[in-house]
Amino acid sequence: MSFLDDDYLLETDAARELYATIEDRPIVDPHTHADVAEIVDNDGWDDIWEVEAATDHYVWALMRNCGIDEELITGDASNREKWDALAEVFPQFAGNPTYEWVHLDLKRRFGIDEQISAETADDIWTETKAQLETDDMRPQELLAKMDVEVVGSTDDPTDDLAYHERAADELEGIDLVPTWRADRAVKIDQPEWTDFVAELEDATEISTDDFDGFLAALEASHDYFDARGCRACDLGLEQPVSRPVSDERAREVYQQALAGGSLSEREVGDFMAYITAFVGELNAEKGWVTQLHIGPVRNYRDSLFEQLGPAAGGDISTQDVDIVKPLEHFVNRFDDEMDIILYTIDPTHYPSMATMARVFPNVTIGPAWWFNDSPFGMEQQLEYVGTVELLSQHAGMVSDSRKLLSYGSRFEMFRRTLANVVGKQVERGQVPMDVAQDLVERLAYDRPNELYGF
Repeated sequence: MSFLDDDYLLETDAARELYATIEDRPIVDPHTHADVAEIVDNDGWDDIWEVEAATDHYVWALMRNCGIDEELITGDASNREKWDALAEVFPQFAGNPTYEWVHLDLKRRFGIDEQISAETADDIWTETKAQLETDDMRPQELLAKMDVEVVGSTDDPTDDLAYHERAADELEGIDLVPTWRADRAVKIDQPEWTDFVAELEDATEISTDDFDGFLAALEASHDYFDARGCRACDLGLEQPVSRPVSDERAREVYQQALAGGSLSEREVGDFMAYITAFVGELNAEKGWVTQLHIGPVRNYRDSLFEQLGPAAGGDISTQDVDIVKPLEHFVNRFDDEMDIILYTIDPTHYPSMATMARVFPNVTIGPAWWFNDSPFGMEQQLEYVGTVELLSQHAGMVSDSRKLLSYGSRFEMFRRTLANVVGKQVERGQVPMDVAQDLVERLAYDRPNELYGF
């Protein structure tokens, strides 16, 4: 087996046979950080840095670990200087999935087999720049080549979704659907929460001076998204909170926070629990999927946050997150009322989540997320979830990507890993081939369509 050859990640004859049945299935990607304007305007990119690294904090973090100065990562250096810096250290990325993703992008999208290094940097820069100037390398054309049917973006409740409306009118063969990202509504302890309250009022033209108005504005935003094809809500929480909280208690905390008063840990938790349940009720009424992304410790490196702000590659995972008790009220409140997908950034939480999914048929394990979306991490998750819960009920794959070019690469990595996991079961006599084929086809395409109602 050679680098990224036809047998890449496929260790058995059964795995190769299974992958052949799913490699050309269309891509349904329910959760991305797509730049919707980039897709709709269809202007394309100027160079390989812009398309591969300008928005990718995975790349940034690895470059920092290799000693590259921030000026050559997120600073004012030219894109060519940044690309040369990346190429010089890229061989050090070997073993990390980023090494494979970017090389897969070069191979699949540009037809370039060269390995990235200081010696090949100039050739790759020149060849990719020439190709990026052609109409074939614009966003919509690339999505069509990758056979992407659905792209789920991530959108704030205050967004006007103007580009989604254009997409519905202008794009053919691709459904670009919004996702209602409710983090800022829930996180009353964050400095930007009052900004969100004001922006929500502006967006909905409903006064948020009191708690009832805030809830009405949230519901109006939810209705607005629903009318524009939204099928899911996303909540990113370091520590979930769910417990019964009265209307009056939540109202008191809201008014106190709006007036600039300090809140106790209990008050913050009560408000988060109330709004999480309120959001769940809205989702259940409309048949939306509720996605809970649990556990990331945001902006852990102070100097990075102070210099660059959030989403710069300074987040970490922790085992110190309780999932079972804090979610008990929520999953029981919405038992059989809506689909709930659980994502965790720390793989030590898989046993708790898998057993929750085993007990609640409407709870599903989401794909291996963030630091776990490597061949190693995906294989570990698929094998474990399949033995505790049901592999057939796994949510499938999402790219979670900030760069369009990687949708194909990430889905290829998942599908090859899935085929390898199930192929080994076939080779060991655990699963017959015909059942295995149905299983991988389900997870590669049918399951996400079923789950999200696309």
